[in-house]
Amino acid sequence: MGRINALAEPGGLPWTPHNFLALPREQSGLEASKVVLVPVPYDSSTSFRSGARYGPDAIIAASYALEDYDLELDSDVSEVGIHTTLALEPHMGGPDLMVQRVRDAVAQYVGSGRIVGVLGGDHSVAIGSVLAHLDTWPDMSVLYLDAHADLRDEYMGTNWGHASGARRIHDLCPVALVGVRSMCQEERDYIAANSVPNFPWPPVRDDRPQDFRAYEQSIVERLNPSVYVSVDLDVFDPSIMAAVGTPEPGGMTWDQVVSLLRTVAEARKIVGFDVCELSPGEGPLACSYTAAKLVYKLAAYATLLGHGE
Repeated sequence: MGRINALAEPGGLPWTPHNFLALPREQSGLEASKVVLVPVPYDSSTSFRSGARYGPDAIIAASYALEDYDLELDSDVSEVGIHTTLALEPHMGGPDLMVQRVRDAVAQYVGSGRIVGVLGGDHSVAIGSVLAHLDTWPDMSVLYLDAHADLRDEYMGTNWGHASGARRIHDLCPVALVGVRSMCQEERDYIAANSVPNFPWPPVRDDRPQDFRAYEQSIVERLNPSVYVSVDLDVFDPSIMAAVGTPEPGGMTWDQVVSLLRTVAEARKIVGFDVCELSPGEGPLACSYTAAKLVYKLAAYATLLGHGE
């Protein structure tokens, strides 16, 4: 298990920092960090099972057990510096106002060579994060991993909820959908009318199963040099990620998702990310650990790999 970093604080007693990986100040201070994580405990736009508001805290708590050293990359990920902000207070005036609040919060940290990752919360928080990143990376595209298309123009009385995340983002920049295995007819028609790159799961081309490596490369080819990665954890199969608001059977495995993200990081520049929809009360503790590990991998890939240079 990972180390718990004891701090010499009042009384000379050991204290555990409440930040990602439980890092000491020299590895978690803002000035020394290449990665900034912004917890957004918001789930007011969920439509099936609520609880994603508890996701950010569960991810941070589970990260205490992660090893700082990553075997795959032969690197200590903590050495890049990971700063965890305070949790962003939800705006209860409506999802549109929360989107603006997320945008304002993330915008404070984007740039200066930092990678900003948002810990959701429901997937609507991705809209605000993407808006903030577009101010710095106007030519970026978004890799949108989700079991659902999220392309409804309006759902349950709002244009800014978790069922419209990809639609609002596509209003602003290119989006590539990956892992989709459920959509409504409106979304199907929108994809066709707007030529939205859609890579459904399982991989199929010309009505035949597609090799996974070919699937990865076809995705990379549709991405711009700068890429924002948005992950709804229901892209995973519920057998390994039951703790989500809207589980959908038949999803991707851990190895498949991580392989895709590494392939993207090696060919393109990941400029920011979010990991959303963990509802920890709906599944075993392993789900929170898996979500924390995914955040850890995204932080590592975005800072330690070649970025296609």
